[in-house]
Amino acid sequence: EVQLVESGGGLVQAGGSLRLSCATSGFTFDDYAIGWFRQAPGKEREAVSCFSKRHGSTYYSDSVKGRFIISSDSAKNTMYLQMNTMKPEDTAIYYCAAENMMSKIVPGCGTKGYEYDYWGQGTEVTVSS
Repeated sequence: EVQLVESGGGLVQAGGSLRLSCATSGFTFDDYAIGWFRQAPGKEREAVSCFSKRHGSTYYSDSVKGRFIISSDSAKNTMYLQMNTMKPEDTAIYYCAAENMMSKIVPGCGTKGYEYDYWGQGTEVTVSS
């Protein structure tokens, strides 16, 4: 059974930091890209960051570039999202998702939700001003 479990969300003041974790099981971790998405109240889901070890690709949205860092621990089958210098506009539910890269021809991890095969349940992040 495939599982993705996010953790690390919470309440933080503007300028502060949080680290999200996405613990995975049920698939070969390095064959999949892991993406982080977020959805704020009343807004569409957006891609925040993704990483594919197989394709050697990393993506950050313009809104988080220079502040967030994605990293992975293959031994633990876990992906992390270190969020620094956080802003109130980072407030959202954050989801991690897994994209099968084995047969993907287009290089790079996906930035669209439909490209992903499995999703976690989400973790809530609130940044106070």
